[in-house]
Amino acid sequence: MAESPAPLGLFLIRRLIGPIKAQLSQGITPEKIALTIALGAVFGVFPVLGSTTLLCGLAGWRLKLNQPIIQIINMFVYPLQLILLLPFYSAGETLFQQPHVPIFSVPELMQRFAGGPLKFMADYGMVALYGIAVWCLLAPPVAALIYALTRPALRVLAARVKPLHLPTR
Repeated sequence: MAESPAPLGLFLIRRLIGPIKAQLSQGITPEKIALTIALGAVFGVFPVLGSTTLLCGLAGWRLKLNQPIIQIINMFVYPLQLILLLPFYSAGETLFQQPHVPIFSVPELMQRFAGGPLKFMADYGMVALYGIAVWCLLAPPVAALIYALTRPALRVLAARVKPLHLPTR
């Protein structure tokens, strides 16, 4: 008797693979979906909390990408965004040869922001810009790598999915 997929596997199939298969069945190309995944992942780790939904939405709108898929990818990489915030900031300070501002954790950053947004911007605004600069350097090659890795798998999936034939007038 075959084992049923784990709850995480079912979640991924239902929330990620399902929408991608649906788009492939409607004629969206594997290349367009690979671009959507790549940009959703890269914009999803942008080093400013609360900005990624807007960035993904704008990129999707401008490039005519699938909004639900780009936002799903954005949601899936959110933990990675939290993990990468401090390394982006630290690398930016190093890149610009600036003294390291002591930041010990993301919750500490959030607590300081809640204490006063204007003071927070004065204390950490430049650190964020340094982190954004590092992101700008890394985003294009990472997006290209994700695109190159996902496109072949999506082509295989597209070959397996039967396209929907909508009636014509």
